[in-house]
Amino acid sequence: MIRDIPLSQIRRPFPRTNDQAKVKSLMDSIAEIGQQEPIDVLEVNGVYYGFSGCHRFEACQKLGQETIKCRVRQATPAVLRLHLA
Repeated sequence: MIRDIPLSQIRRPFPRTNDQAKVKSLMDSIAEIGQQEPIDVLEVNGVYYGFSGCHRFEACQKLGQETIKCRVRQATPAVLRLHLA
C-alpha cells in the first residue's frame, strides 16, 4: 500500500551520511515533477520505521515538505527486531 506519511512520524533508526550532490539532484527533481518513487517503511503497531530511501527522505525534508510518499509494509515487532539487528 502506498500512502503519504508525515516525515515527523517516520523513525530512522540508523543515521546515515548522504551524498549531498544526490540529495540536491533529487530536490531539483522532486520540486519539478514531484516524488516519483516511494520510500519503503515498516509499520509496527502504528509506528513507521524507515530503513531505505535516505536521499529521498532528506530531499523532502530540505524542501520543507510535511509528508513523503511511502510504500508501507505491515510488520510484527519480531520482524522489526530483525531489521534492527
